[in-house]
Amino acid sequence: DPSCRAAVARLNAHRVARGQRPCSARTGAYCQARQRLPERLVADVARGTGRALEDRVEQRWRWKGRRVYTYDGSAVSMPDTPANQAAYPQPGTQKPGLGFPLARLAAVFSLACGAVVELGMCRYAGKGQSELGLLRALLGVFRPGDVVLADRLMCAWTEMVMLKLRGVESVTRLGKREADFRRGRRLGPGDHVVTWPKPRKPHTIDQAAYDALPESLVVRETRVRVERPGFRTTALVVATTLRDAEEFTAGDLAGLYRARWTAELDLRSLKRTLQMDVLRGKTPEMVRKEVWAHVLAYNLVRTVMARAAATHGVEPRSISFKGAAQVLDAFRP
Repeated sequence: DPSCRAAVARLNAHRVARGQRPCSARTGAYCQARQRLPERLVADVARGTGRALEDRVEQRWRWKGRRVYTYDGSAVSMPDTPANQAAYPQPGTQKPGLGFPLARLAAVFSLACGAVVELGMCRYAGKGQSELGLLRALLGVFRPGDVVLADRLMCAWTEMVMLKLRGVESVTRLGKREADFRRGRRLGPGDHVVTWPKPRKPHTIDQAAYDALPESLVVRETRVRVERPGFRTTALVVATTLRDAEEFTAGDLAGLYRARWTAELDLRSLKRTLQMDVLRGKTPEMVRKEVWAHVLAYNLVRTVMARAAATHGVEPRSISFKGAAQVLDAFRP
């Protein structure tokens, strides 16, 4: 129960359990304090918790010693108030009064530990309101040597070039392009290096930013077979800027792209397990604070899971997020 009344009741129960006097059961003071809490403070603490966990993960949990981040997006709804409708209007396919305000979220997850290191939020529809647009706004979170793992939506020349200019590699499924393995520099069966020329300027970036980009991008296209328990084996083409076929074999890329599915699971944990799919804030500021509060709680649970994994000598991904309550009970001092 995420209501204010339930929050105050849980606080009172906590105080009584510690031998303290209960406070007032009224919710007015709690709601006022929650509104005064700076939005930037909640966001900074949530980001800092995720980054701290990612920086402390054991080297054996990383992919070939590299930091790998998965990137994926989703949407959340919120109460139908005039303020929320103005900031995050409902989709145009819904008639006024019959839908709810909708916001688009995109998160950067650590593949090693599952922590959220950054999150972007925007309107669900409109110019620049997309997962690619949010990725361009989140480029500063990546550091040279990092690898960004995403689905075919991110197989876009502009975003892959922007990442490469920062020294960041990308691994994604080939999107609308078709791979012709008769062309380019052959690395092996179904594996070659080709040059993607600069496309026409996307309408979502300005002319100056477009002119500053190089005239081409060298990309490796590799046909791989991805196997996932319970699903049919899939043959697909991976597009990546990791061009060294000896250091990064086709099998390595297949295994890495298979791990992209963890982004879907992490989003499900964040939205369903922590009940973030339907928000309760009646103003845009409260909605954003609510999102960051969920991210903070998620990262704190991930921190406990990582400590438990290190104690038992296993990887954090081997522990179910849904079963984190049992992990917390087992390691409570």
